[in-house]
Amino acid sequence: MRLEKFISQQLEVSRAIAGREIRAKKVTINGEVVRDAAYKVQPDDEVEYDGNPLVVQQGPRYFMLNKPQGYVCSTDDPDHPTVLFFIEEPAAFKLHAAGRLDIDTTGLVLLTDDGQWSHRITSPKHHLEKTYLVEVEEPIDPVLVEKFAAGVQLHNEKELTKPAVLEILDEKAARLTISEGRYHQVKRMFAAMGNHVSALHRERIGDIELDEDLGEGEYRELTQQEVDSIGLPEELKQRK
Repeated sequence: MRLEKFISQQLEVSRAIAGREIRAKKVTINGEVVRDAAYKVQPDDEVEYDGNPLVVQQGPRYFMLNKPQGYVCSTDDPDHPTVLFFIEEPAAFKLHAAGRLDIDTTGLVLLTDDGQWSHRITSPKHHLEKTYLVEVEEPIDPVLVEKFAAGVQLHNEKELTKPAVLEILDEKAARLTISEGRYHQVKRMFAAMGNHVSALHRERIGDIELDEDLGEGEYRELTQQEVDSIGLPEELKQRK
């Protein structure tokens, strides 16, 4: 990558400003001042700006975040803070959520800069299971276990939802596993049954479970096993 582009991304400034900082002798590579904006940054280069080391990013990145309420999963929102607020990583702005949560929904969010990987999660044809803890306002009728397994007719939808697994935990709490991602699906499924979801927390996406050691707003890198569990085709794995 050209040094000008690298500095631009690292500092989150325009390339014009990055070029100016390079010409001002503020950038060193392997201890030497470099003023050539076209210099090709190598993976093993030690780059510093104003004496502060910059990380040369190699390969795609994968994180899990325990999302609190009040944050949106888009990367840029003029009205609400985004989940990227919590991510203290170089060029965090390049990350995106692989499967969003509503602003009032908490729990597992996966963040990556790997578009193929996130598409595997969000694509309807892969039917990746997602598990939620659900709290509702009215007592849960046990008959919903069978109704959710058979499919629910959502308002303004032609097709029933795919079979879902409902585990009733107590009078007003349940664990629900679905294999599709329709708009506000969990809330709409309960609404179709005459109940209102008061709290929603995502626990799992596929085989990736939210780390119980992560407090709200905390994140960690995914393990290689977790990354691979999404089931990318071999030809895409080999390109990483």
